[in-house]
Amino acid sequence: MSETVILGNTFSNVAELLHEAARGAPDAPAVTFNGATRTWAEVESRSRAAAALLSRLGVGKGDRVALLGLNSDVCFESYFSPALIGAMFVPLNYRLAARELKECLEDCEPAVLLAEAEFVATAKTMQEQCPHIRHVIAFGGADPEPGVLDYESSLAEIIATGSSKDSYAESSPGGSDDAILLFYTGGTTGKSKGVMLSNRNMLSNTACAVEEYRMERGWNFIILGPLFHLASGARIFNCAALYAHAVVLSRFDAGIVLGSIERYRVDSATFVPTMVQMVLDHPEYADYDLSSLKIVTCGAAPLSLALQRRLLRALPGVRQFQTYGMTEASPILTILDSVYHVTDGPLSAKLGSVGKPPRHVEIRVVDANDKDLPPFAVGEVLARGANIMVGYWRQPELTAEAMRGGWYHTGDAGYLDEEGFLFLEGRVKDMIVSGGENVYPIEVENVLAEHPAVKECAVIGIPHEKWGEAVHAVVILESGASAREDELIGYCKKNLAGYKCPVSVSFRSQPMPLSSVNKVLKTELRKPWWEGRQSQLV
Repeated sequence: MSETVILGNTFSNVAELLHEAARGAPDAPAVTFNGATRTWAEVESRSRAAAALLSRLGVGKGDRVALLGLNSDVCFESYFSPALIGAMFVPLNYRLAARELKECLEDCEPAVLLAEAEFVATAKTMQEQCPHIRHVIAFGGADPEPGVLDYESSLAEIIATGSSKDSYAESSPGGSDDAILLFYTGGTTGKSKGVMLSNRNMLSNTACAVEEYRMERGWNFIILGPLFHLASGARIFNCAALYAHAVVLSRFDAGIVLGSIERYRVDSATFVPTMVQMVLDHPEYADYDLSSLKIVTCGAAPLSLALQRRLLRALPGVRQFQTYGMTEASPILTILDSVYHVTDGPLSAKLGSVGKPPRHVEIRVVDANDKDLPPFAVGEVLARGANIMVGYWRQPELTAEAMRGGWYHTGDAGYLDEEGFLFLEGRVKDMIVSGGENVYPIEVENVLAEHPAVKECAVIGIPHEKWGEAVHAVVILESGASAREDELIGYCKKNLAGYKCPVSVSFRSQPMPLSSVNKVLKTELRKPWWEGRQSQLV
């Protein structure tokens, strides 16, 4: 099937999403950034002009257009403008070191690099080192520089002359299976992978989100995670499909998030677990009016049961969803519906689950030989559907390995219960093998998180001469709280099989090392223990 139906409208590419929003709700607010709001008609006009500019610069179907900057209205538009001419948008992680950034740019070879004001100098340096970057375009109030085009003045000229449509009239937005997005993922060790996503991938995910979350037209969304990650970027397409309004924050700040929800009467917000913790811990949390919120979705990493229950208490009446996915899945694989987000009764048994796949996704749990496992047996989670990536950019062998048998191998460990609900047990590579027994860190972390003195925890495997690996817990205590190592180990022994319990605990005063999506970098926690030894530090 080459077309996707969303709210009664049929689409074959994301360009049509933009055009439909501008036709169906031209005067409705589309995006607010730094207090300034643009309508869907204005976003379409500017995206057309940006596409015309790219076309004038020689960008065509299949070419890459990269962006280096914080969240912005320009980044919002750039999810559409390259797609209008069949090019691929590459949102870059501005937190990367120069060497890492250069590796990404050398890999994807963008013809154009859009750069926010504070990153223009970096962009020019990258252009000098990567000759395939033909043009640098500055936005966000950058001072004029030789050899650097200005985004706003270029768009203004094109819009004023009315030439935006004609400038790329011969270009095609591409078919359903053409790649329009390229995201670099991984890279905590080794080289990042470029994930190619197509029109079909993103339309399929959009249809899923609108249907499963039961979102409504005209809602106000808040985009608070980085737009160089798909978890945030995908919400832009949701907004277009719903003629909805996105309040874009340049970066996450708990106080600004709370204030924006109140000011803009936000209906829908998406968080990762560490963001939930920071918002709920904000000293003025109770002073904000969050009554407009209708749904809250959480993803990127599993919420501990303790944090889920705390969120339920903090936002009674708000529909909450736990989402499991990844960039390679555009990103949704499973959703735990809001009806299961309860603290008592029979439905509460599913609260530790990440739910079921939506109708366009299939999942399996398999053993090391890709054979299906029975309910409750832990194995690797596999998935397939219209949302699964085109493949890894210029890495056919890696793509073939990940997609063997026609199923995407997630690398995540989990099990299905008798009703088909998926429960995650962590990464396959994070599994601890202690004395021949498999220990999944999330089981131990969920128990530790229930201890009143524990604010955050991470469980890793450390070397042990007898057992090969031993379970070790890294713990951050609540402010003013105290707990001894033997106390926490004893607490685990009351709630877990003996082989799953930590044999040691270290207390940490500094924050956990986090990735760019606020996932705990267990690689960094393991390093001191495994230096000079053989271990999978991945």
